[in-house]
Amino acid sequence: MTQPLPPICILAGGLGTRLGARVRETPKPLLDVAGEPFLIHQLRLLARHGAREAVVSVGYLGELIEQRIGPERFGVSLRYSYDGPTALGTLGAIRKASPWLGQRFLVLYGDTYLRIDYADACRAWSASELPAMMTVLRNHDRWDASNASFDGRRVTRYDKRTPDPAMHWIDYGLGGLTAGALDAVAVHVTELADLYHELSRRSFLFGYCATERFYEIGTPESLAEAADFLAAGG
Repeated sequence: MTQPLPPICILAGGLGTRLGARVRETPKPLLDVAGEPFLIHQLRLLARHGAREAVVSVGYLGELIEQRIGPERFGVSLRYSYDGPTALGTLGAIRKASPWLGQRFLVLYGDTYLRIDYADACRAWSASELPAMMTVLRNHDRWDASNASFDGRRVTRYDKRTPDPAMHWIDYGLGGLTAGALDAVAVHVTELADLYHELSRRSFLFGYCATERFYEIGTPESLAEAADFLAAGG
């Protein structure tokens, strides 16, 4: 029997501005991808890997997401955490959802489809005894600018804002946090990337190596790629 994963915070509150008219009336997680809303594909994948609880952090048109997806999918119990009238940022959204996430949880961007062994990543993170995890992919600027340095155990440096040529890895999109890790930065810091940067600076960020490319739906081109992949059976 698959060991349940920790609760998962799915960050699904972004505007998706790079997708233009596609998201004028439809939030990005509900975009049709290979015949189904993208979030359905994501939840099916997570359930297959042992997810049982998730908090979907929503902002733009979030009520449509809750109406369409509902309180449960594929055996995954779902709650919805709303930004409110002002966008909270990725870290702010995690803080707001934290009462439902417990002492140890995963964080996943709501526009990514990640082919990784979620359970093994959680086991390795637990064994590391570090308060946070980042999954990384050896990138060499292939998918985007590389933004991380990885020594085989820890992410020794993460800097999304000012990456440098010595970095050869990229944040794969699945992270892990303990409740205490949120205190590594001040409450006015609202972006997850800044928390990861500080955790890497303190040598608190465990790294787990992904080996398969990721798919995401942030641009028209990547949306088309993800649609082709999922239509072919994923």
